[in-house]
Amino acid sequence: MNLQLHLLSRIAGIAMACLLAVSAYALFHSHGQAMQAAWRIADSQGKLLESQLLLHKAGIGLATPFPDFEFWKQSGGQAGVCLSYSGAERPLARSLCTGLKPDPADWPEFFDSGYRWLFNPGRPVVRPIAWQGQIHGSLTVTPSAELEIAEAWNKTLTLTALSGVTLFAVCLLVCLSLRRALRPAKTIVEGIAAMESGRLDLRLPAFELNEWQRIATAINQLAASQQQLLAERRQLVTKLITLREAERRYMTRELHDEFGQCLAAIQAVTACVRQTAARECPQLLSEIDHIGRIGAHMMDSVRQLLGRLRPAEFDELGLAASLAGLVAGWNGRSRGKTRFQLHIGGDCALLSDEQAINLFRITQECLTNIARHADASAARIELSVGADAARLTVSDNGKADRLPFADSGGIGLSGMRERVAALNGQLELAIGEPRGLIVAIQLPVGVTGMRA
Repeated sequence: MNLQLHLLSRIAGIAMACLLAVSAYALFHSHGQAMQAAWRIADSQGKLLESQLLLHKAGIGLATPFPDFEFWKQSGGQAGVCLSYSGAERPLARSLCTGLKPDPADWPEFFDSGYRWLFNPGRPVVRPIAWQGQIHGSLTVTPSAELEIAEAWNKTLTLTALSGVTLFAVCLLVCLSLRRALRPAKTIVEGIAAMESGRLDLRLPAFELNEWQRIATAINQLAASQQQLLAERRQLVTKLITLREAERRYMTRELHDEFGQCLAAIQAVTACVRQTAARECPQLLSEIDHIGRIGAHMMDSVRQLLGRLRPAEFDELGLAASLAGLVAGWNGRSRGKTRFQLHIGGDCALLSDEQAINLFRITQECLTNIARHADASAARIELSVGADAARLTVSDNGKADRLPFADSGGIGLSGMRERVAALNGQLELAIGEPRGLIVAIQLPVGVTGMRA
């Protein structure tokens, strides 16, 4: 959920709860005021009636009947309020109602029924009329239920309108403030996404709010530490790859100069022995031929091993010839089961020695994986070398239909990743149509990234 909408919904919910609480308080307060007004009327009119009763008992003002509500009538009283007096020893003596009751259509029916259910408005207030410690009668003040409901509705309506305007203004101000305050969040998310894609040199800018600034500082420090660790890892991988290639070059030279020369000498001696045996001891020819076949097999094995360690044509003819020889060798060994095709575009001389040997090693690993695991009938190797970048793509039509190994991988894939990372390049894996694995590698030309 969007953080801004989440905060606004929380604020609006709290404001609505406060509005309901204030409305409930207003209703209770309105009912309380109505009851207090009824008691005030009952108290004031009760005192007037007690004064009239005192005068009547004293023989003064006998011409005016008791109780006399004329003063209340002339003063206008309160609209919708009824006064009634009943004696203690005789029935109702007199009653008076003033003003008109408001029309119930002025407020909603649900408000009318709800208010009546909660407060039971219009309840009469009874005040005893006493003289010389004796109850002479009682004054009943009956307020107008409709008047009380109308007053409560007007207050509620006014309060609701005022609260609604206030709520809208507050939400608008909060929305504008939150939008401005949360604006750095977009920058932070974009920065994290860029760092996740490999741009660890990116740094977040300074922010006005302290909270955002602390987050940006922490992210920048994390990116800097990751960049340093990655640089140290690349340096270590570079050294390991350089040492491995140096070791392979040394082993190639030793096998060629020592072991290869010894095998060649054995083959020459075997030929001489065969000639002698043919003249003097023909029965040894079969054993001598067997020794010759073993020597030839060992010579072929040494040649294949030398080709895997470091092709002889690599130092002399370069990457293109080495790849052509590699593909030709795999076509010969596959015996038609898998057809390997090679396409090279551009000038391979633009590549540095480190880039060339690593592209060769990566191609070696890809072809080995295809032969062992892909069960493919065709494989295609494309190398394109431009002025700015070199792109190597190895694809097959094998059985791979998904990439569960894209994140984990085996030792071969990990080795390819390490080589590509050491050269500041990018490696991508994809599934072909309808099946088959596509390995795409892109290296910047002119930037070796390999430092011993």
